[in-house]
Amino acid sequence: MELKQIAAYLLNKKGTTEETPFGPEALVYKVMGKMFALVAWEADPLTLTLKCEPGQALLLRDIYPAVLPGYHMNKTHWNTITLEGTIPAAELWGMIDDSYELVVQSLTRAQRATLLS
Repeated sequence: MELKQIAAYLLNKKGTTEETPFGPEALVYKVMGKMFALVAWEADPLTLTLKCEPGQALLLRDIYPAVLPGYHMNKTHWNTITLEGTIPAAELWGMIDDSYELVVQSLTRAQRATLLS
């Protein structure tokens, strides 16, 4: 999977912005100012860090060797995925969708209303 595909999918999520608060080597994707994805685009292979429900995070780590506890993140709530082609694209898109939805659900009612308007 290439950076262009990942970035396009992430940026297609409503209200998503791309920032580089940790330096140019890490692209951070936020919705309403809250991070839901981080792409280490200079890593070889590319890595993607996503928010995840704790139980689901453990399950994904058991199923896919390319899914690891979140690098430099709260390891209970974040997974880092090494994009080496071992995870089906549909599964990866689902992980991104879940991460985005988790963050949207954590927004205040006013923030969600702004996002949906």
